[in-house]
Amino acid sequence: MVSSPFREESVNYMIKNVVLDMGNVLLDYNPEAVLNRFCSSEEEKDVIRRELFLGPEWLMGDRGDIKDKDRFDLVKGRVPEKYHEALRNCADHWGFCMTPLNGAREFCESVKAKGLGIYILSNASDLFYEYFPKFLPLDFFNGVFVSSNYRMLKPDVEIYQAFLAEYGLKGEECLFVDDRVDNVEGARKAGMCTFRFRDDYQAVLDRASE
Repeated sequence: MVSSPFREESVNYMIKNVVLDMGNVLLDYNPEAVLNRFCSSEEEKDVIRRELFLGPEWLMGDRGDIKDKDRFDLVKGRVPEKYHEALRNCADHWGFCMTPLNGAREFCESVKAKGLGIYILSNASDLFYEYFPKFLPLDFFNGVFVSSNYRMLKPDVEIYQAFLAEYGLKGEECLFVDDRVDNVEGARKAGMCTFRFRDDYQAVLDRASE
């Protein structure tokens, strides 16, 4: 089993629900694939990476302050006009890079087969509802909590509290799984059991069964 620095608080409780981040836990969020498809030079990639994927509008989308369709118009003023076509393509079609990680679907099916509740708690923009159902239908899960619908973001403790309240869950009965340390720590502060994901689904299943 892969060890985790965020396991010590959970050993006294029985896990009834597995709460999963989406990006890099179930789906491969990889902006480089988008840049490689639509950009023709390293300079173009650098500019669009910085202004689109690392710019303030990305978090604004995840927080629900803007829609995905707004991103191009908000970012284009910081990008040379000669790169606008590539920027438009990256802004409008980045969701194609959200492909399932190997074993992700089988892992989700295994969680359900164990009789555990299975939930999504993800920072994501409105485009989530286009690409995620291609992985699994939303009604496969007991609940899907997307940050842009609630105007809050991980790792703020409020989003975990809102999630628990939304579904009437007890934090100590939920195992929250995320690849990012800050997001795991936020869940721990909200009273959830936690596990940092390191590309090992069996380790998650083992932890949920303890």
